[in-house]
Amino acid sequence: MIGNRSLRNAAVVFGLVGTGFSSAGDTVTPQADLDKSLRELTGLREQIASEKLPLSQDLAELEAQLVQLRQQQEAAFRRIDTGALDKSTLEQQQKLAADEISYVETILDEYSRNLENRLAVGELPRYKEALERAKDAPTNTDLSLEEKLRRQVEVLRLSVDRIERLAGGDVIPGQAVEPDGTLADGRFAVIGPVALFAADSGSTAGIAYPQAGSTQPAVRPLDDKSLNALVAKTVSTGEGTIPVDPTRGGALKALVQKTNLVHIFKKGGPIMWPLLILSVLALGAALERILFLANEQRRQDPRTLGRFLAAVQDGDLDKAITIGNSSSFYVTRTLGYALEHRERSISSALIYATAQELKRFTRGVALLDTAITLAPLLGLLGTVTGMMHSFSLIGGDLTAPGAITGGIAEALIATAFGLGIAIVALVPYNYVNNKVENARHELEAASHQLELILWGFSERPEKPVSPTLRTMNPLTAKGA
Repeated sequence: MIGNRSLRNAAVVFGLVGTGFSSAGDTVTPQADLDKSLRELTGLREQIASEKLPLSQDLAELEAQLVQLRQQQEAAFRRIDTGALDKSTLEQQQKLAADEISYVETILDEYSRNLENRLAVGELPRYKEALERAKDAPTNTDLSLEEKLRRQVEVLRLSVDRIERLAGGDVIPGQAVEPDGTLADGRFAVIGPVALFAADSGSTAGIAYPQAGSTQPAVRPLDDKSLNALVAKTVSTGEGTIPVDPTRGGALKALVQKTNLVHIFKKGGPIMWPLLILSVLALGAALERILFLANEQRRQDPRTLGRFLAAVQDGDLDKAITIGNSSSFYVTRTLGYALEHRERSISSALIYATAQELKRFTRGVALLDTAITLAPLLGLLGTVTGMMHSFSLIGGDLTAPGAITGGIAEALIATAFGLGIAIVALVPYNYVNNKVENARHELEAASHQLELILWGFSERPEKPVSPTLRTMNPLTAKGA
């Protein structure tokens, strides 16, 4: 650079001043040499100063360019990140759109195939071409995505048009096989689930039905010729009354059976009869026990029991026995019986009388317990027999799916009835058991109270003896 050369020149001058000789060997004074060097130094400094300013300006411009380039770089990086994010979002949207298109293609293809199976007799020729094109679209690689969807949507459009046509009935030209095997041209009248056919020649009229293994439907004339004439008139004019029930009574039968308990019972199989008998017995036992407990509740008379115990406390045992024998309250009756048979052992008499009363309370409980335990087992047995019936049909003739589902229905119905009987019988069973426990506690409390009263009249030995071990009532010894 220029500045560096000036510095080197200054160094040469200083070198010459130091030696005191010129290049020509002349003698030079040091002061003159110094002045000359100073002038040259001053010139070099001015030259350096003049050259420094442009360099500073160039440096500032370069630094500004660097800052601008860094800003551009950061903006480029931001655009790259934004572009990568937008690319990821677009890829996700593209994948989602592709999945939606694939789903729509699958749904439309399934719809096309189901529509072909749901077409009434005589309708297939009208929609055959569109259905074939739609079924071929998913596997045809030569078609664009737009063309595939167009073919499938065309079937959807035709199906909507078909619904509008069938709303009031539709007449379709076509061919059908007559009873003698000849193929006749005519027209189909599709009215709901029924397809009627009338030949153009007037030779055949009746109900059209599909033939297995053939694309051509067959015609079955009705037994009554007047009805066949009515069918021909309805098909030709497009107006008339259908002279047949297309469901052959199935619709009315299904409506009746929908809420018919007898039909459900029959579907449950032979195991339903034991379940029915068990349910009747359990219901009868439950009703009898409820009525019995209500009657005993009505007969409760705490006042009579109080008069009985008061008579015993007063020592009037005959009066107490009379009160006990005439009372309908089971507690008073039990104490009266025990007091009447006190000669041998009052405790044994109380135990016997209590057992007799509790026997009355527990009558029928065993039947309820049996129903609760046996009903689910019978239902499980019905489940096993029903499933055995269903599995016995698998591997054989499967042309009647209702036979298989009938076995499954038998299994489920038997299980449901068994569980229902157990659940219904469990409520009165627990209720009766609770009442029996209450009666037992009442009898035990009253028995202990009677024994305590009688013990107060007895003579006290050196070692008290329990009344249950005494062989003689102490009241007899006192002549009470």
